[in-house]
Order: sequence, then structure tokens, then C-alpha cells
Amino acid sequence: MTQTKNPLVRLRNYVRDSFEESKKITWPTRKETVRYSALVIGITLLVAAFFGVLDYLFTALLKMLI
Repeated sequence: MTQTKNPLVRLRNYVRDSFEESKKITWPTRKETVRYSALVIGITLLVAAFFGVLDYLFTALLKMLI
């Protein structure tokens, strides 16, 4: 492909190429979306609980030192 300096031609080529690439997208099914969302929420809750426990322990340790 030859490079052109004309911004309108470059824009047209970009839009055309983007449209062609968007035809290749395969979207997840509803079941996959629900499963992945539940996984993200579950991991988020586990990480929040982990840091909550660490916060509690460090706070208790700091109170004992002070």
C-alpha cells in the first residue's frame, strides 16, 4: 500500500479498514458474558475481603504498638 499525504484519503482508508476489521469481530454469547461478569465480581469480592482482613490486622497491630 502506498502512503499518501492527503488527509482525506488517509481518513477514508482508515474508516474503510476499520469497518472491514469490525466484520471479523466475534462477540461472546450471553452465557459467556454472564459467566465472565460473575467471575470478575467474585474475584473482586475476594480481593476486597483479603485487603479488608489485612487492614484489620495492621490496624490491630498498630494499636498494640501505640
